[in-house]
Amino acid sequence: MTTTPVDLFVSALQLRPDGGVRAAERQMNGGDSGAWQIATFRVETDADVHADHWEMHPEAEEAVCCLTGGVRLHFRATTPGGAEDVVRVEAGTAVIVPRGRWHRLELIAPSDLMSITLRRGTRLEKRTDTH
Repeated sequence: MTTTPVDLFVSALQLRPDGGVRAAERQMNGGDSGAWQIATFRVETDADVHADHWEMHPEAEEAVCCLTGGVRLHFRATTPGGAEDVVRVEAGTAVIVPRGRWHRLELIAPSDLMSITLRRGTRLEKRTDTH
């Protein structure tokens, strides 16, 4: 078996149910493989983190990890008219997004981020409250 480095800013890693780990194309919406995805992103603008969309993972929690820079992680209100919960995520920290919880990111500064989740069933929804 030949081992070669994987550029984590180009490819994702899939952690497969059979215990295998594979480099693969990043997926925003997951396939049916049941593989968890580790994806790393270099982001410079809110557009790079789809700040104009809410995201939700119905089948698993997500670890949102900030490697460099900083972001604000917004959680959509759970009651009509309620306020969003906002968590500041700085370099070297991570937040666990609960399964099924709508969330989005906004940049504080250009950042390197890592996301770890089961992408199967992931949903995106355009924000209607943009200012």
